[in-house]
Amino acid sequence: MAYSVTLPELGESVTEGTVTRWLKQEGDTVEVDEPLLEISTDKVDTEVPSPVAGTVVKISAAEDETVEVGAELAVIDDGSGGVPESGSGNAPAQEEQQPEPEPQQQESAPRAEDSAPSKPDTAPASGGEGTEVKLPELGESVTEGTVTRWLKQVGDTVEVDEPLLEISTDKVDTEVPSPVAGTVLEIRAGEDETVEVGGVLAVIGDANAAPKAEAEPEPKPEPKPEPKPEPKPEPVQETKPEPKPEPQPEPQAAPAAKAAESAPAAAAKDGSADGPYVTPLVRKLASEHGIDLASLTGSGVGGRIRKQDVLAAAEAKQKQQAPAPAAPAAQAPAAAQAPSAPRPATVSPEIQALRGTVQKASRIRQITATKTRESLQVSAQLTQVHEVDVTKIAKLRQRAKAAFKEREGVNLTFLPFFAKATVEALKQHPNVNASYNEDTKEITYHGAVHLGIAVDTEKGLLSVVIHDAGELSLAGLAHRIADLAARARASQIKPDELTGGTFTITNIGSNGALFDTPIIVQPQSGMLGTGAVVKRPVVITDADGNDTIAIRSMVYLPLTYDHRLVDGADAGRFLTTIKQRLEEGNFEDELGL
Repeated sequence: MAYSVTLPELGESVTEGTVTRWLKQEGDTVEVDEPLLEISTDKVDTEVPSPVAGTVVKISAAEDETVEVGAELAVIDDGSGGVPESGSGNAPAQEEQQPEPEPQQQESAPRAEDSAPSKPDTAPASGGEGTEVKLPELGESVTEGTVTRWLKQVGDTVEVDEPLLEISTDKVDTEVPSPVAGTVLEIRAGEDETVEVGGVLAVIGDANAAPKAEAEPEPKPEPKPEPKPEPKPEPVQETKPEPKPEPQPEPQAAPAAKAAESAPAAAAKDGSADGPYVTPLVRKLASEHGIDLASLTGSGVGGRIRKQDVLAAAEAKQKQQAPAPAAPAAQAPAAAQAPSAPRPATVSPEIQALRGTVQKASRIRQITATKTRESLQVSAQLTQVHEVDVTKIAKLRQRAKAAFKEREGVNLTFLPFFAKATVEALKQHPNVNASYNEDTKEITYHGAVHLGIAVDTEKGLLSVVIHDAGELSLAGLAHRIADLAARARASQIKPDELTGGTFTITNIGSNGALFDTPIIVQPQSGMLGTGAVVKRPVVITDADGNDTIAIRSMVYLPLTYDHRLVDGADAGRFLTTIKQRLEEGNFEDELGL
């Protein structure tokens, strides 16, 4: 049966996309989830996979043509994924039923297509009786997700809460569990297909429904050998020339397989058909940076090589080349200055390659641009900066960090101290741990502190959330910060760890910045920046009132607050509470000292 491939939802407020390249042409065979074409929008450049296996019988949108979401891109003669098994027997039967497609297309198309009509017939029926599995909410501002891998297939049994599939969004990679126990009757979204939140992913129902669907293809492979050629010598002896095509289907099956494997082959993988698929975008990036894909181990699901893997390899390649000039380690001063040389290598090769070019903004960049602008338009934001002497904390940290690392397994940085002081201050100043609703003119004073931490990732800036941060000790905060940051950078963060924040901290000092003017994450009322801790001469007054100049560890703490519910004096009192807590430096009990 003919299947219309339409342009899926590709991001918040995205209404159209432009076809940049067709990876398949009319007459080509295609597997389930095999990329059909590349689409570009104002938020994302991505591939559109085939939802079914079969033959491309029509291309409805040409390259460089712009189409609306939901518009038809192509028409595929539905094959239900049986391409590898059928190379010969059922093609003649199909030609009789569907004379429109070319014979060669039919031969390369699945021979289980004879049984395919029965599958769709049973699937909707069972789908009506089964439970639809829908894409859940996956984080603040996330409106869609891309299926990266199915952990269960049609006919497989599944338990309640057992993972069904893996989903990737611009903020999180996660698993979607089954809401019920039963049998997977239908898969509605193929791998690499983008589905909007609330979209149906699969249908789960009675375990007796799947075997029926599976039993139909089984008798059909049996007729493939000769039972069908035998009944068909009567109509016409065209089936006798078919013995010649019968040797040909095998060669044709091989080219079909080669076509399906052309991408992996071009990616210089093992050459096995079982190897993970490598997208053209990744292959192009690897080629630009001279990276051998065969030498990489993919970090994606199923060992899939992702863009991040190529960029990491390119960065490592640059670092390996950098030690050559730093080889003369005979001179200690030269070795001491060597760390300053590798700094340029920390810049992503992908960023370096942008010089002199014009590029479409990435999806996460588009979302960041929209949300930050909206935040400034929605609330009245001001920034107040306090200078804090953290000398006591610096000394305490120096004394405790080795034992802390051994005991807790994570590094003791300044950030947990800032987080602890902030959480305590938020409990004392509930008007800062609050949200203002412009429509209802109501203020919500949150009963718990859910602390957001801004994390710099390859995808862009993400704000992970430590729920109930007020219940955690200094060590607990250090653990949560390290864990969430690591998983955010590895795209392994969970959806609920990106939502529900009531206040956010951004560590602007990680790259040496003294202070900045953060933009609030709506609907929160404030964001605290933590600048770089630097040593400098400061005038201090002793207990007797005498002024002296001493070298102190100093930091700037800029607070951006929403003036609709937080006044300047309120912000000042809040920052003063944090300042006093940090300057007192009474964290010995927390560190076991």
